[in-house]
This record gives sequence, C-alpha cells and structure tokens, in this order.
Amino acid sequence: MSQYEPQKTEPEIYRLWEKSGFFNPDKLPKRHKKSFTVIMPPPNANGPLHLGHAIFVTLQDIMIRYKRIKGFKALWLPGADHAGFETQVVFEKKLEKEGRSRFQIPREQLYQEIMEFTLANKKVMESQLKRLGASCDWTREKFTLDENVIKIVYQTFEKLKNDGLLYRGKRIINWCVKHQTSLSDVELKYEERKSPLYYVKYDVPELHSFITVATTRPETIPADVAIAVNPIDKRYENFIGKYAVNPLNNEKILIISDKTVDKDFGTGALKITPDHDKADEEIFGKHPEINKESKPVINFFGKMEGEKIPAELVGLKVFEARQKAMEILKNNNRLNVEFAPAGIDENYINNAALCYKCGSQIEPLNLANQWFVKMTEKPKGGKFSLRDLAVRAVKSGKIKFIPKRFEKIFFHWMANIKDWNISRQIAWGIKIPDEGTADVFDTWFSSGQWPFAALMSAKKDDFQKFYPTDVMETGSDILLFWVARMIMLGLYATGKVPFETVYLHGLVRDINRQKMSKSKGNVISPLEMSEKYGTDAVRMSLVVGNTPGSDPVVSEDKIRGYRNFANKIWNAARFVMMNLPENLKDIDAFAKKSRKNNALKTEDKKNLKELAMMAKKMTKDMDNFKFYSAAEQLYHYFWHVFADKIIESSKPRLNGSDTKDKSAAQYVLLEILKKTLILLHPFMPFITENIWQTIPNKQKNLLMIEKWPE
Repeated sequence: MSQYEPQKTEPEIYRLWEKSGFFNPDKLPKRHKKSFTVIMPPPNANGPLHLGHAIFVTLQDIMIRYKRIKGFKALWLPGADHAGFETQVVFEKKLEKEGRSRFQIPREQLYQEIMEFTLANKKVMESQLKRLGASCDWTREKFTLDENVIKIVYQTFEKLKNDGLLYRGKRIINWCVKHQTSLSDVELKYEERKSPLYYVKYDVPELHSFITVATTRPETIPADVAIAVNPIDKRYENFIGKYAVNPLNNEKILIISDKTVDKDFGTGALKITPDHDKADEEIFGKHPEINKESKPVINFFGKMEGEKIPAELVGLKVFEARQKAMEILKNNNRLNVEFAPAGIDENYINNAALCYKCGSQIEPLNLANQWFVKMTEKPKGGKFSLRDLAVRAVKSGKIKFIPKRFEKIFFHWMANIKDWNISRQIAWGIKIPDEGTADVFDTWFSSGQWPFAALMSAKKDDFQKFYPTDVMETGSDILLFWVARMIMLGLYATGKVPFETVYLHGLVRDINRQKMSKSKGNVISPLEMSEKYGTDAVRMSLVVGNTPGSDPVVSEDKIRGYRNFANKIWNAARFVMMNLPENLKDIDAFAKKSRKNNALKTEDKKNLKELAMMAKKMTKDMDNFKFYSAAEQLYHYFWHVFADKIIESSKPRLNGSDTKDKSAAQYVLLEILKKTLILLHPFMPFITENIWQTIPNKQKNLLMIEKWPE
C-alpha cells in the first residue's frame, strides 16, 4: 500500500463495482431476500450536478449501501427528468447567447433541439453521478420521456378524466408574460413591494352618493363586474342591491354583499374583477345576481386590450396603463382625498407574486382553456378526494416525515389546496392528449407519478417486487411541488402509498450561512472538490452536521478536513497491514487460530467490546435515519480511539518477542480495521473498498456485500 490517491483509484473502484453486477438486486447473493427500494429523484437533465444533487446522492447511497450490507435486496433506481419548464428556460438562455429566440423556431424543431440538448446533458449527468459513488442499478435507469413512462402518464390522465376529476375550462391562471406559460401556485415566489393603494370613487346615482374602493390595480377597473361589501358592515347597508358607475367606462355594476370581504381593509368595499383576480373569481362564481359577462382587459403579452377600456390605455403595458389610469381618474376627480393625500397611499406594501425562474411579476389571467385536476372532490364511485387520500395516509402513519415538523407544512397546504392547473404553454414536455391544444403537462404531473411509473416501466414484475418503495429522500424545498403530488397520485393510481418514509434535507449554505449562487461567487462544485480531495471527503462533509431538514453548511476547509480523515484511515490501515504475519493468505483462518490461542489481554477484550458497543449504537442511528450521528461516532472512534490509542498502544507488543501476545495484538488490530471499514463503507465507499481489496482473503468478496457487524 502506497500513498492514497483518490483521483486515480476511485474510477477503478467504481468499475469494479459495476463489473460485479451487485448494483442490480437480482444479482445479489442468496442471503439478500427482503427488498429495500429507493427511487432516485430524477435530476433535471439540463446542466451539471451541484451540491444539492451531491447531498441526495450521498444520503441515498448511504441508505442503499447500508441496507445492501445488512442483507436486503436493495434497489436504487436511477432516472433523469426532462424538467419541462425548467429545461426550456435553460435552453432559452442558450438560444439568447446564440442570438435566437424560441418564438422564431417552429414548435417541432424547438422540441427536437431541446431533446438533443437534454440527452447530451443526461449522459454527462450519469457520469457525474458515478463520480459521486452512486451505487444505483443502471440497468433499470428511466427517463421521464421514455415511451413506456409516457404511456403510464396518459393512463393516469384518462383515469382522472373517467372518474370526473379532470375538467377543461377558463379559470384564473398564474401567467408569466416573459416565458409565455402558466405556472402552478407552488411555482410562485413572493416579495414584499411598495405598491400604491388608490382610493377610487364610483358614483351611485340612486343614492346621489358614491362608494370608494381601495385598489392597487386601477388599470383593471374597466374589467370590474361588481362591487362587494360585507353584509355586517353598517356603512354600506343602503348600498347593497344598488348600481355603481364604473369610473373608466361608465358601465353599471351591481353592489353585492359577501361575507368574505374584509371590512377592515381599505374602505371595506372591494371591486370584483373575476378575469384578473382569483379571490374575485370565486366571489363572482357565487353570485348569479351579478348577471354580467366578465371580459379580460390584459392579454398574454401583458398589454391592455378590449372594447371596455379607454382608448388611452389600449396597447400599453400593465405598469404604463396603471399610471395612465391614475391620471384619468385624477383628472376626473375620481380619487378620494379623504382617505389619503391626493387619494393615493404611496407607502402601501403588498406581497407581489413573481415567476420563480425569472422574477417577473405574475399576471393573473383568464384567457384560455386549461386542464385542471380537482383536488377536493371525490371521484365517481370513490370515497376520498386526492387531498383526503394524502392527508389520511400521513395522519394514519402509513407515511412518516423526517423531520416530523414538515407534516404541519404539508397539512396546512393541503387544507388550502386549489384545483391544479396541469397545462403548460411550452414546447418541451409530454403533450396533453387533447386535439384542441398544443399544451404539454406540467412537469410535476408526470414526475408526480414517478415511483410507480418508473417501476411499472422498468423490468417485468418490478412493481410487484419493489412497490411501495421504502424511502423518498429529497429536498424540503420541493415538499409541496413534488412530494405531496406523488402521495396523491400514487395512492389514486395504485391504491398504495408510493413510499413509507419521506426524508427531507435542507438547502446547502456557505460558511456564512448564505445561499450558494453564481452571482455571489460562493458556489462549490462537488465534482471539482472530488477531483481535488476525493469523493469520500465530499460525502463526509455533506453528512456530518447535517441533521434532517436543516440547511447544511459546506466549505472547502470542511472538505479538506475529511480528506485528512481519509488519509488517517489509509495510514492506519497501512500500519495494520504492514504488521500482519508474513505471507498471510487467509485472514479468517488467522482470526480463528488467534481466538483458539486465547491470548487476548483484558485490554484487548475491552477494545473489542467498545467497538461492539459503538457498532450497536451506530446501527441504531442508521435505522433511525440519524446518519449525521453515525458518521460523527465513526469519525471520533476511528481517529481518536483506534488510530490514536489502540494502534499506538499495540506498537510495543508488535515489536516484542512474545509471539502469542504479538498474534493477539495483530488479531485485534485486524478485527477492528475490518469492522470499521464495513461501518465506514456507506459513508466513504471508495477508500474502504480500496483497502478491503488489499486484505488477504480467500473469498475475495467485495466490501459492498460483506455482512454488517451486529
């Protein structure tokens, strides 16, 4: 054994594992009987892997390697996600650099170009996953655009339609003007912004009076169909049932009462604009007495249009139209100065909804038919809605969250869930099977079926053997995007939970606890770090100190520290191997002989007992998903107990003349080394396998299928 050089040896070790076939559970030895399954959250095939990917690779690989060594038929099924909107955004940036725009490219050509781009990235991504030590079964790898996966997605769509849980219609959607597509509620981010609040007067001729409405969006006044007040608001008792005059187009609009109106906000009177506000849309749907057709005044390009708007607003962008509408209202004395100077509260703060990719303000629009999934209605002949299926599964304990605190977030979202818009107006994705649209599915609709779709489309009988899966390990940031949808769709399509445990990790942060981003210049590439310090060092830096659900802190110094630990392991192993009997060919026979000689000292027995106790405690931590604790114990034990104390105290005995005592010392060192290598293997697979292959062993088994120390 010479100096440890991970850059040279890690690729060789991975090839050794692949050649063995043991990533495939069907090829494991006979003792591996009970299945343990993890479906890899398919990384987006649109760029290189980052530290967020490295965390899931590390944590899931730890689970799989641990269960494999414990004798489970461990399947880690890899995949790649076409990632619809996300990938198209990345590709659009590429087009911009080339001086092209997606709007200039025919749809089919654009799809083909993105496919080529994605497949090239997918190939690179696979090699990067291998570089990080992912022991997944590549013979079962799936892609979300595989034909047999798409077939299953279509079957679910058809089932939803037949069960009355799908409808196509016009409803308010979250529209990104820049990317020209709708987004779901969880794809929005919110930012507090100053947004002037305008106090607008609407004449009420029957009462020879007026009613004042507070709004941040005067440009949408031409689309108003009513004004709503709270029935318990005494100020407006005489106004209910009367007609007000729209100050921007002179149309009559009914004043109605609705208990959802907040009488303490603004003036307590709310303008109802159902084509440009979700809450207004709901109120409009409850009041047939309004008896007025709603018409939008903003188009898909974020510009004003329609017969109801003043000529001065036509063709203006939303923010320009807002200023112009304010001028018209001001010139016509329609701003109420009793509520604010000049009738405008310039300091009002509201939560602006933004596109999570480009940050542009979302436009709530009701312009085109979209496909929606009913989340709270029961299917035909069924007992439970999609929401109820998921909530019951978590409340009953059939699915448990680690950490448990995320259940509260899950239940809160489910309690307020709205119907899910699954239409996307982009080229890249699975086309919705509807002749009336060129739209594709929201990528979360197809990936929400991933656990059962991946197994049903992999190998014959895989679904029967490996479903439900055991663990879904993923980032806490996509709990609502993805995990919640997998639970709903999995239960609906198969009648079984898609997984029994949800393990959530946090967002990687730098040494100053800042989010890593290219703009900040604090991004650490896991692949560059692997080349520099070895993959095992990167993996350990992502586990130690990383409690479930928390945001782990990673720095190059931390990675370098675990490179030093790898060197410590290497040097300790080298010392043990150099001090074994000459020409030793079978460690098992040597161990048997040493035990028979019964020359172990009290200190030897104490050391072996301490190892057994540590292994027992560590096993308990592993079974309870406390990987951070198990890794810390191992680190402390190997460095400070085994290397610093046991090895050091053995040196006089190894150099002494008492052959039985020397043999006992050799036996204890070898026994501890063997067992700690097995215990370390899930965390640091490359160096442990490398050392294992140098140990004299008749069987010449791979460490990855050795037995766990009980």
